Amino acid sequence: MRYLSTRGHADRKQFCEILLEGLAPDGGLYLPEQYPQVDTATLARWRQLPYAELAFEILSLYIDDIPAADLKALCAKTYTRDVFGTDAIVPLRQLEDGVYLEALSNGPTLAFKDMAMQLLGNLFEYELGRRGEELNILGATSGDTGSAAEYAMRGKKGVRVFMTSPHGRMSPFQQAQMFSLLDANIHNLAVDGVFDDCQDIVKAVSNDLDFKRKYRIGTVNSINWARLLAQVVYYFAGYFQATQKDGDPVSFTVPSGNFGNVCAGHVARMMGLPIARLVVATNENDVLDEFFRTGVYRVRGSADTHETSSPSMDISKASNFERFVFDLLGRDGQRTGQLFGQRLAESGSFDLHLDPAFAAAAERFGFVSGKSTHADRLATIQDTWQRFGQMIDTHTADGLKVAREQVQAGIPMVVLETALPIKFAETIVEALGRSPERPARFEGIEDLPRRVERVAADVDVVKAYIATHCD
Repeated sequence: MRYLSTRGHADRKQFCEILLEGLAPDGGLYLPEQYPQVDTATLARWRQLPYAELAFEILSLYIDDIPAADLKALCAKTYTRDVFGTDAIVPLRQLEDGVYLEALSNGPTLAFKDMAMQLLGNLFEYELGRRGEELNILGATSGDTGSAAEYAMRGKKGVRVFMTSPHGRMSPFQQAQMFSLLDANIHNLAVDGVFDDCQDIVKAVSNDLDFKRKYRIGTVNSINWARLLAQVVYYFAGYFQATQKDGDPVSFTVPSGNFGNVCAGHVARMMGLPIARLVVATNENDVLDEFFRTGVYRVRGSADTHETSSPSMDISKASNFERFVFDLLGRDGQRTGQLFGQRLAESGSFDLHLDPAFAAAAERFGFVSGKSTHADRLATIQDTWQRFGQMIDTHTADGLKVAREQVQAGIPMVVLETALPIKFAETIVEALGRSPERPARFEGIEDLPRRVERVAADVDVVKAYIATHCD
């Protein structure tokens, strides 16, 4: 298996090369040269597998430069009851007729990002150990990626983490999770700006090839293919729990800001998983919903990025969207590069509504979308608590609201839960008049000592910080 850039760079690389690299040299994102195909016989064979074994089977299709025994051991080490709370790892529960919630938030930081990040931490440690090298991870977070990465990487040999986040834009619980980690290899940088500023800094550093090589810069954001690949597994696991017969269709609704989570669903569908619809649910920052409705992809500036009660989706520049557009345009790297490397830089938008490929977004690739507002979130949280006695977080509420608009008769709709309610307690109290339950290990976390550096939204400032702390 070899990997190529969405922008047409000539290099073809193996998995472990791109694991440590992040962006391609031309600024593109890596994808496999082709998606391995899964037939109904394979689905039947996989249906009864424990999650760790299912992960091994799927990852093995994409990773051929790690010995099978080692990869199997890494999966077994990662996906355990001790780490994720249940043997099912991602248990499915029915909410109402035809609508299910897939629990992805039982890991160490109570968010779906743990599903991939725990594996990524073990992969990094394994590969760096094989090479006798170190890696400096530069990341950007709107809330959950940061804590998931830091909890996965803390204490790992040969790894430092430099995590940027928008100053004051995360929930108090999210901030406390990250900033209270005092491990020597963890560095938190609170950037004066929004998430897109943080993401731009990460991409700019990754595109400075000399700096990247000198300081061994890698990434844990979903621009890293390994992280996205790990997320593909829970689409298969959700499918097996929602269906009785291999080949029966299922749909997924995914709360989405950066397009990484739902892009993993796109990969699963391209592999042959019988997904009828991939429903993209946005909040007020609706750049993705606008595209799927109109064909126009229009990024917003910081001033036009709304601060909402589902803050992990307060994103107006969806970096993983490039992977889907590459497939949408027939894997035309030159055109993809023009759109994302040139057109967006010049005008901040592009328009595909007259392109025949745009119709394929729904017809061939199954994508539909919808939007949820603060009032919708409150109403959905209230309704779910009153009717079903289940408390959901604000992002999952966005997903559930949009999912109900896209349910098709006879096709299960699986909503991906993205976090536990405690991470967004203020809005839960507003909706229900009561605080969500807090796991005992997080009691008093807001009062713990913190280590965080506030910095300007400036690439050179972040570079200087990395250089200083790598000596």
